[in-house]
Amino acid sequence: MTTSNSALKQLTKIVGTLFGTAAIALSLSAHPVSADPFRSTSPRAVGDQTEEAFKTLFQKGDYRQASELLKTAEANEPLAYAMKAALAYVNQDTAAMGENATKTRTTAEQLLQSDPLRGHLYVAAGHFLEGAYTLSTQGTVRSTPVVLGKLQQVFDNLKAAEKIAPNDPELNLIKGYMDLMLAVNLPFANPDEAIARLENASPNYLAQRGIAIGYRDMGRPEEGLGIMTDLIAQNPDNPELYYLNAQLLRNKAVKLQGEQQKQVLLESIRSFRQAAQRVDRLPATLAEQLDREGCRAFQAYRGKNVDACVSGNTINWERIAQQ
Repeated sequence: MTTSNSALKQLTKIVGTLFGTAAIALSLSAHPVSADPFRSTSPRAVGDQTEEAFKTLFQKGDYRQASELLKTAEANEPLAYAMKAALAYVNQDTAAMGENATKTRTTAEQLLQSDPLRGHLYVAAGHFLEGAYTLSTQGTVRSTPVVLGKLQQVFDNLKAAEKIAPNDPELNLIKGYMDLMLAVNLPFANPDEAIARLENASPNYLAQRGIAIGYRDMGRPEEGLGIMTDLIAQNPDNPELYYLNAQLLRNKAVKLQGEQQKQVLLESIRSFRQAAQRVDRLPATLAEQLDREGCRAFQAYRGKNVDACVSGNTINWERIAQQ
């Protein structure tokens, strides 16, 4: 059971990335009445309010405004509940996460007759979120039988969705994120297959961001940085993009020495600072994590003890601006 338990622990990290962390619409659908952030042809009726919340969360990186928009999102749209569950997860509100995880699944089950592709896709998402909720509230040992059952439901429903439309951009986006996180964290998995799926996903903005996250976690920061320049240029006010860019630069610096390392660390610190300037868009948990990681990068740049950075140890960003 060691491998299974390890996988279950890693799956909890995917929730934020998959549905709400910190990774959607680069451009609007050509059919705005249908309000579909995934498809430029044959759009589905996702809903105007859900689409706006979706864009606000993933394109702008504004968690707080997205939360407000979701309060009046369409009641029959499982994506809205999936985003609510993910935001609750990030905010460490386990009760709200569990409630919205179940609503994701039950709303998707009602969608199976009219839109079986998206129905199966979000039934899978609902089971996934319910499994993450069970794991977070009951612990690994008690939750393992339930979570393994949920995982089987996830894979069965994703397989059913893939049979209907294997090249669907929404399917490729969600399954690509999931496959990539599993490939990064489990032995003998092939992350290149997950990256290939994300290359065929849409919207391009979130697909490319997922690939950059994968490169970060695979220890290939240079490839991730090659993606970030365009992403930031297209979405210059999204704090999570600067945050991811800073992480990639910091990981690149680890592989360097001497003056080269210091210069790349300085670039990383400046990117952390750009994220911090937009921190009012982020939930408190992510803001604290950003501050802590920025502090560690600054300590490394100064040749100081990085472990001196603890929760609540804020960094002087104005001092960084003078470097």
